[in-house]
Amino acid sequence: MKTLQEIITSAKNIVFFGGAGVSTESGIPDFRSADGLYNQKYSVPPETMLSHGYFMTHTDDFFRFYRDKMICTTAKPNKAHLKLAEMENKGKLRAVITQNIDGLHQAAGSKTVFELHGSVHRNFCMKCGKFHSLDEIINSEGVPKCECGGIIKPDVVLYGEQLDSETIENSVTAIANCDALIIAGTSLTVYPAAGFVRYFRGNDLVLINRDPTPMDSECSLVLHEKVGEVLSQIIV
Repeated sequence: MKTLQEIITSAKNIVFFGGAGVSTESGIPDFRSADGLYNQKYSVPPETMLSHGYFMTHTDDFFRFYRDKMICTTAKPNKAHLKLAEMENKGKLRAVITQNIDGLHQAAGSKTVFELHGSVHRNFCMKCGKFHSLDEIINSEGVPKCECGGIIKPDVVLYGEQLDSETIENSVTAIANCDALIIAGTSLTVYPAAGFVRYFRGNDLVLINRDPTPMDSECSLVLHEKVGEVLSQIIV
């Protein structure tokens, strides 16, 4: 913790890159841990149900799973989200890059957030492009439809879909220009997002994750702890 505090104190341009482990302390389950979503037993694998092809061919089943497992309206920002918002507010943190779709960084007060995999809070009609709120998805039954008759699709990146090019560009630019990069709550096994770390050219690469990752040996500092427990101890 002393080393982490020294890194954050001396850094002038910090970028935070986070995954599912950032939100687990808010009660949102992760995906790849032993008790995560992808290790639960379903007749159709979750990776399949969260694919573009499944969305197009089994739309009703997709939304049944999506409402049940991908939306958590009771989740609130935890200590990690709040500390990152504080770091940004005090000029230490330049950007948050997240693989999460829960919107908790913005709820905590973070302004510059690049959502690699989209957000459950944005939903658009596939026919006319009209925006629809999360509440409309939750309160609808079956396949949610727009007034024009089009299907409303959550603005989340499904398997088989490409990441948003502008979000990629902003994320890579932020990582390439920061002097300290904090990676947290991610297994660094989901590509292309995990590959963005390779653009880092700064001084200190910090990794905070409950389990070991393929990047551990390349980091300046590795903490196998809960993200919120670690970040909450930082003095900005």
